[in-house]
Amino acid sequence: MKKRLLLALVAIVGSLTMNAQNEVQPYFTVDQLPDLIKCLPAPPAFDSPEFANDMMRFAWGKQQRLNPERAEIAKRDAVWSYEALLAEFDVPFGLHMSPEDTPEIWKLMVTSMTTTDAMRVAPKAFYHRQRPFERFQDKMLTDEEAELTGEGSYPSGHTMRGWTAALLLAEVNPAAADTIFARGWMYGESRVIVGAHWQSDVDASRVAASIAVCALHGSPEFREQMAKAQAEYLEKTGQQSYVEEVIPTSPVTDGHAYRIDGVQATDETRGIVIQNGKKMLRN
Repeated sequence: MKKRLLLALVAIVGSLTMNAQNEVQPYFTVDQLPDLIKCLPAPPAFDSPEFANDMMRFAWGKQQRLNPERAEIAKRDAVWSYEALLAEFDVPFGLHMSPEDTPEIWKLMVTSMTTTDAMRVAPKAFYHRQRPFERFQDKMLTDEEAELTGEGSYPSGHTMRGWTAALLLAEVNPAAADTIFARGWMYGESRVIVGAHWQSDVDASRVAASIAVCALHGSPEFREQMAKAQAEYLEKTGQQSYVEEVIPTSPVTDGHAYRIDGVQATDETRGIVIQNGKKMLRN
């Protein structure tokens, strides 16, 4: 129990430190988000029929390592950083993402994932599931054994982050949803291939990511940032201007200007509003 609490505290402190360094303000605190311990079923017991599939997928993953190209992708997917993750989605998304080139998209993605990353901490500590390489005393493809030994495998943080990214990017660019989701699916499979996770860890994490993104839509700030990211994508790809019209700061008296979430704009409303069927930016 003490070890579990220590792991949880280390993860929380690490998350808080990362937030402070990046100066990211999450859309919600972890206490305001769904509790994955209550949302998800417990991982399969090692003597259950469901675990037989985990065993078969573990063998499948080791077979995939024989493919040099797929093994290299799995290694890249193991890098725990937003920069590395989003770089893998540049091609399927159809646009290179960076703080300089796509600031609105970047802000959406980093703030969203900073918010949802915290959801995995409690179930990892609660279940403290043994990872595949630990159970079989096996060597991982990515040499992460020392880093991951003793940390619970359920759910998979990498998979949750990768599927969250896919869900968000598909919303920004729906026309490329099929290729975005295909890459997001591979991202989860990579965790099985390197030996970090069981297939059931990965499966649960995709559901967890869906729960997380659904929760994000409850934030007006998230919805406004999503609209900015969508507009930026259209502008960067030459499909339409980022801002159709800039209106000066002035009282709204006609009752026809609304925020992205449908609430009527007020004198203090800033950002993108809808007026007479057009998106406009209020400075």
